[in-house]
Amino acid sequence: MSELILDTAQLNVRVQRKPRSVRIGPTLAGGFLLLLVLAALVPQLFAYSDPLAIVPHDAFHAPSAAHWFGTDQSGRDIFSRVIHGTRQSLLIGLAATAIAMSIAIVLGLLGGLGGRRTDRSVGWLLEVLFAFPSLILALLFVAIFGSGIGPLIVATGLGGAPGYARMVRGQVLAVRNAGYIEAARALGHPPLRIIRRQLLPNAMRPLIVTMTMGVGQAVVWASALSFLGMGARPPAPEWGTMLSMGRDFIANAWWLTFFPGLFIVLTTLSTTVAGRYLQQRLEGRLS
Repeated sequence: MSELILDTAQLNVRVQRKPRSVRIGPTLAGGFLLLLVLAALVPQLFAYSDPLAIVPHDAFHAPSAAHWFGTDQSGRDIFSRVIHGTRQSLLIGLAATAIAMSIAIVLGLLGGLGGRRTDRSVGWLLEVLFAFPSLILALLFVAIFGSGIGPLIVATGLGGAPGYARMVRGQVLAVRNAGYIEAARALGHPPLRIIRRQLLPNAMRPLIVTMTMGVGQAVVWASALSFLGMGARPPAPEWGTMLSMGRDFIANAWWLTFFPGLFIVLTTLSTTVAGRYLQQRLEGRLS
């Protein structure tokens, strides 16, 4: 009997020491996002040609060994333009998400910590903003203040701010009466210190997942605005602008729109998979 118990204990130890299986989806998503970051920081690591160099006699070359993604109507290398465009697209996505979250934190704290009237005012403002689709709100801003990278980032951030603000407000309402908040108040900590050190970190932790997925969505919105001619101006190597420039030749030169669109889709998919993985880790549901 004692030998059976010993064998069972050894088997349990072996099972516990079994290495965790590699999750293919999050691994591929993380690897692709890492490559995007490297391409944004050091594009020359992947592409050596100038993304703006015009070579008329190389116009409309299909994908080949010389030009992996083909060339456009001016002979520019599509692969080089896609790689160099990663910097602008990621910058727009990250900056727009940061702007949206900054606005959301202000509105969420006002609604969650303010009085009843303040909460009602913030709620009314969010309802008005939610009455407009996010992309329509961004289009309205760009139409008023003009096109360009700066207005594009602000417009995309404003479009995503209402959704983040509602989530921040809900998290603040759920956390503000927690025991550690009450303990900090009883110890006489000033309100700003409580907000900075206790309330905001605990309220923002679940929103990390939403922010991760929001970067991909911001890239899609920014590309949509650029596609409509309200973002980066041609011939800038930005993915949405490349889609806009290639739509007139899509019947004869499919690669002009296929590869920029592919990178937009893969970026959005990768951020979504990474966000879902972070959500599972935060909720402790992974084995």
